[in-house]
Amino acid sequence: MAGESIRVTPRLAIPLSEVELRFSRSSGPGGQHAQRTETRVEAVFDVEASQTLGPEQKRRVLAKTGPVVRAIAQDERSQWRNRELALERLAEALREALRVERPRRPTKPPPAAGERRLEEKRRRGQTKRLRRPPG
Repeated sequence: MAGESIRVTPRLAIPLSEVELRFSRSSGPGGQHAQRTETRVEAVFDVEASQTLGPEQKRRVLAKTGPVVRAIAQDERSQWRNRELALERLAEALREALRVERPRRPTKPPPAAGERRLEEKRRRGQTKRLRRPPG
């Protein structure tokens, strides 16, 4: 990620000083390289300790993700690339937690839809009546 912060939204950037990066060995195959290098990256963001987020933002993130937001990357062989991936995933998790759900406004079906439904029922009933034996 460019600079010394993670861009979460156009108006919000989290400084890297508030994100703890932990490095460890990746799981899975990889031979000598995977056994010797710590390429797995875990980005940890403490919501309650953050000085960047406002009280309303903190409340929203806490409600959706909990007190700690975590992102892990071990996809690439490079620690630098995994670091970038973990920070991108952390930003995406925060973006999703900060998103405000628009309230649903219940709508009524238009009167024409009800008329179409009743007309279709009449037609279907007529078809079934015509199938009956005379009598």
